[in-house]
Amino acid sequence: MAGGQERILRGRIRSVQATKKITRAMELIAASRIVKAQQRVAAAVPYSEQITEVVKDLAAAGGSSQSPLLAGRAEVKTTAYVVITADRGLCGGYNSGVQRAAEGEVKAAVLAGKDYSLVTIGRKAEGYFKFRGYQIATSYSGFSDSPTYAQAREIGQDVVARYVAGEFDRVELVYTRFISAGSQEVVLRPLVPLDRETVAGGDGKASDATGATADYEFEPDPGTILDTLLPRYVEARIYAALLNAAASEHAFRQRAMKSATDNAEELIKNLSRIMNRARQDSITTEIMEIVSGAEALSGGKAVREVQLIELGPLTSESLVTSTQHSGD
Repeated sequence: MAGGQERILRGRIRSVQATKKITRAMELIAASRIVKAQQRVAAAVPYSEQITEVVKDLAAAGGSSQSPLLAGRAEVKTTAYVVITADRGLCGGYNSGVQRAAEGEVKAAVLAGKDYSLVTIGRKAEGYFKFRGYQIATSYSGFSDSPTYAQAREIGQDVVARYVAGEFDRVELVYTRFISAGSQEVVLRPLVPLDRETVAGGDGKASDATGATADYEFEPDPGTILDTLLPRYVEARIYAALLNAAASEHAFRQRAMKSATDNAEELIKNLSRIMNRARQDSITTEIMEIVSGAEALSGGKAVREVQLIELGPLTSESLVTSTQHSGD
């Protein structure tokens, strides 16, 4: 029985060791990708800052645009939530945090008597909300760990077209903002319509405290440029959100795989301790069986006792007596 238990424990230890190798490799891969994703986030910041400054300069220069991206709806009936998650799991609470935040906003909108719609990015968000019967307008997947600007443009054009057509009255982003390798947070940010407060609080640097603006001459007029630039601004914000989400995904996965590797090491130690105890019990049992068998063999032998009778001197009387006894 003990030998069978030892074989089972050896099999479990080998299985955990194989899993540990996989989690360790995934941890190293995620750690290497964090650096690249963080560099992409940093590289996108100047573009986001510059386009924000240009939009503010156009507004300060008197650019009056009739674009629906600036004109908010008198009554917000339908709010669209662009939910950004990962295509794969094994990244701790990354996906669940974004899903819970979006689900909370949807439930609050429904309780307030308003309609909603979801634009899911990533297979995890699509599967989560589709399984629970939520209204999904469109879904995107396959690029969560390494998004490109072309994909952000596709999403932005679709969202803007639906907003202009009146399908959405307001659009908000729900994603995980990357602060550092050890710190990320789930944020909810308005996307369209764009007002002055929204533009000033974009993904780039905040506006100057003095409120000073440069004196530029625009050709063509600021209104026309603003109409052309606003969709690009929406795309830039979506791209910044995608990059932040990708970096956060790698950071979450690196921590989750490190935790899994540490747990595997601890499990291997515990199983090895149990196996050694089982081996000791097996050896002790075998020794006891050997001792018991030896004792059983030594106790079963018939021991013959030989009695020696001391005879006196041989006489005629003793011979007669011996003959009589033998005759009887």
